[in-house]
Amino acid sequence: MNKNTFILLLSACIGLYAIGSFMIPLMDIDAAQYASISREMLTRNSFLQVFDLGKDYLDKPPMLFWLSALSMKIFGVQDWAYRLPSLIFLGISLYATFKFTQLYYGALTARLATIILASCQAFFLIAHDVRTDTMLVGWVMLSIYLLAKWFESSSSNVKKSAKYFFFAIIAIAGGMMTKGPIALVVPVLAIAPHWIAQKKWAYFFKPIYILGILLLALLLFPMSWGLYHQYDLHPGKLINDRPIKSGLEFYYWTQSFGRYTGQNYYKEMGYFTFLLENMFWSFLPWIFVFLWALFAKALIIFKEGFFKPSAERISFFGFILTYLVLSRSQAQLPHYIFIVFPLAAILTASHWQKALWENQSISKIVKGFYGFHLFIFFILVIAATLIALVPFGFIGWVGSFAGIIILGAIMMQLISKRTIGQKWFYISVLIMLGVNTFMNAHFYPNLLNYQWGNQLAKVIDSKGWSKDKMVLYKIPNSNAFHYYGQHIFPNTNDSLQLKEGYFVITDAINDSSLKKQFPSSMLRYQSNRFHVTMLSLPFLNPNTRMKEVTPFEVLELKR
Repeated sequence: MNKNTFILLLSACIGLYAIGSFMIPLMDIDAAQYASISREMLTRNSFLQVFDLGKDYLDKPPMLFWLSALSMKIFGVQDWAYRLPSLIFLGISLYATFKFTQLYYGALTARLATIILASCQAFFLIAHDVRTDTMLVGWVMLSIYLLAKWFESSSSNVKKSAKYFFFAIIAIAGGMMTKGPIALVVPVLAIAPHWIAQKKWAYFFKPIYILGILLLALLLFPMSWGLYHQYDLHPGKLINDRPIKSGLEFYYWTQSFGRYTGQNYYKEMGYFTFLLENMFWSFLPWIFVFLWALFAKALIIFKEGFFKPSAERISFFGFILTYLVLSRSQAQLPHYIFIVFPLAAILTASHWQKALWENQSISKIVKGFYGFHLFIFFILVIAATLIALVPFGFIGWVGSFAGIIILGAIMMQLISKRTIGQKWFYISVLIMLGVNTFMNAHFYPNLLNYQWGNQLAKVIDSKGWSKDKMVLYKIPNSNAFHYYGQHIFPNTNDSLQLKEGYFVITDAINDSSLKKQFPSSMLRYQSNRFHVTMLSLPFLNPNTRMKEVTPFEVLELKR
């Protein structure tokens, strides 16, 4: 892969990230909630104490909210302004992946690893469905690269290499202020086995660590000070219906390590293979080659012996040990494993470059593996076609033209004289670009029309209704409604709290009971809603969709 091809493919991936950032509204629950918290932080001018719809918030550290609030202050309350800091860190993760791979493998493998990471399905998703993991993956991969750079350069010049160590500490602190102690755990799990394998015992007892700990404590102090004042000075506040004695204890212990001790509130998907199962969609189209690469790397380590390393092992142990730690948690979600996708991309790229890229004599087994991937690609093409035509109607001529160009490029790869490994790689990237072009430009924007919060916020602004009179009544909360409405709307299940003149947002099923209490109420607006993160085939089928949606309305209460 030459430099121009690398830049073209990387630009195409980043371009799709940008399309998603501008065209797709924020999704409930997490992305819209975090955007709402960021907007509220800016409005209240409260950066050390975090609130969600006026209530104390403790679930996530404040880094995402700090940077998103700052972005909104500069650019205004916009979707892309909320997403911008996270997209920058997505770029940092790609940069750090490239530099780390180049450090150990060279330019070609670095380009392959960067494109593999940029084109995996998870990155297309978290570029617009922004959560803390989008930012976290950048901090963590940057810290791993900087620690590796420090280790590799310290033998030649100790003083000059120290800057990489301190920059790594800054990255670790940024990660800890994004999602907690996991940002420290992953770099340690990745780097320590590499030192042990090379018998570099002195690296576990360096005086520079004292300065590193002091710098880390200094960087974490503002967040810790805010937690102390919000919770430790006011013990007993309820979070998830549980009294919190100490915000510091909750953040530094319960929220992370409490997932193993049972102290944590959340308990879901706590079985060993959950994260691997979800990699079969989130690390598409590279997942099967990655598993091959992981097995091949393990075989190399076994054959040569642990203490006789001939190659980089940071990516292998960083992925394996992190997976083992995360998989033992009593609460897991699919995006938890995204933190080590850069390491998975490096493993995949190094094996691809060695076994497939320039290899002309491919075995029958590998050819069969390639044929299996062609079948998967065929399924993905069918899926992309259905996405473009069925759920929300015809994608339009611009989308059709883009699809034809990508299909043409795939056909050119199939008939080219490149090696199977090169064809395989380029087709994989083109397939993901095609699928996500349709997803970002057509599917998601239409799907989000059924998320009631963002749609109703537009209606309220267009009609000029007073937001102070709007009340949610017996309808699931939508953080998107509060964010796009730029207002905190009260939510109640008690009809006695409703008053004449209120504009009540409620499911249509509640209409008759409200009209008994307010017989002259007027219907101001009605539409349908659907929980867009809970997709089902009947909803995707236009002929059966109306059976899946829930009618809701806005009533102006009058007696």
